[in-house]
Amino acid sequence: MKVIAAYLLAVLGGNTSPSADDIKHILGSVGAEADDDRIELLLSELKGRDITEVIASGREKLASVPSGGGAAVAVAAAPGAGGATAAPAAGESKKEEKVEEKEESDDDMGFSLFD
Repeated sequence: MKVIAAYLLAVLGGNTSPSADDIKHILGSVGAEADDDRIELLLSELKGRDITEVIASGREKLASVPSGGGAAVAVAAAPGAGGATAAPAAGESKKEEKVEEKEESDDDMGFSLFD
C-alpha cells in the first residue's frame, strides 16, 4: 500500500508517470523502506495507463462486491421469528450492563477525568 500511496502522491504532485527513483524518494522522505520488487511490479502494471482510468475501473469492480447486507437482514428477522425468546435475552443484557457499570465505578479510585 505504501508503494501505491507514494505513486499516487507523485501523480498528485504533477508527475504523470513516476519512476522507481521518484517513488523511492517519496518513501525515503518519510523513513519508509522501499521494496524494489513491489515498485517494479506496480510500474509494470501501470505502464502506459492513465491513473484516473485505473481508479474508475476499480470503482466499477468494487460496486459489484457484496457489502455484507445479508447479515443485517438476518439479525433483523430474528426478533420477529422468535419474539418470546428475544425479550428475556434483552432483559438479561440490561442486567449485565448494570453489573459492568458497578465494577467500573470500583476501579475509578475516587477521582474522575472531570474533577
